[in-house]
Amino acid sequence: MTDEIRVVIADDEEGMRMILRKMITRAEGFTLCGEADNGPQLLELVERYKPQVCFLDVEMPGMTGLECARSIQDADPRIILVFATAHDDYMAQAFEMYAFDYMVKPFKVERVMKTLERIREVTRERRQSAQAEHMPHALPARGVASGRIMLHHKEGVNFVNQADILLVQRENRSTVLYATGGRRFETSEALGDVEARLDPKIFFRCHKSYIINLNVIDSITPYGRWTYVVHLVGTNQDALITHEKYEELEKLFS
Repeated sequence: MTDEIRVVIADDEEGMRMILRKMITRAEGFTLCGEADNGPQLLELVERYKPQVCFLDVEMPGMTGLECARSIQDADPRIILVFATAHDDYMAQAFEMYAFDYMVKPFKVERVMKTLERIREVTRERRQSAQAEHMPHALPARGVASGRIMLHHKEGVNFVNQADILLVQRENRSTVLYATGGRRFETSEALGDVEARLDPKIFFRCHKSYIINLNVIDSITPYGRWTYVVHLVGTNQDALITHEKYEELEKLFS
């Protein structure tokens, strides 16, 4: 089914892959696309299948799970990362990678099923947001942004009014700007370089992979244990925000 959630798993232990395989195939709404026993093979699966969810171990041959997570996040920060590992001492680093969950082996079936249910809920909300994009939106009044920015890309340059920019994010190792009217601009410039040219009174770096327009925030909902999803008016794209940045955002609006 096209609506099923694509999953890949990576663990150098065949027994653990078998356990995860059984749980994922048993869960309604999920399709297991592939399995890897090392880091480089996991990245190949991610590139081939474009999964929505990755279950991965921390210690794997070739590349660690944390190294893989950084690469996956840079390619597509929307991929849900679930660490399943015997090592609880990597938990803090995993959540710095904005992991959705961190499960310490041995874990119970109920623990995995609860995580899968939460993933189903997040995915359902994303699909509903995408469907709502086809309905008319009334954008809130925005503050005055200073000037325009020039974006370089392989075909030339684009000039974009800052007030029209809704979201800036890392995507497939490029920086992408989403603007009013469904417009999308892609550049090879680093996210930090684009951020440096944006008005800090309007734009907020909520995550290592996202910059949001403060004036078009619609709502914020929980994502992982210490992460939230920011829903924006005028686009079906959303952003992640860390707990620390969420607290910073609260102060801005207080």
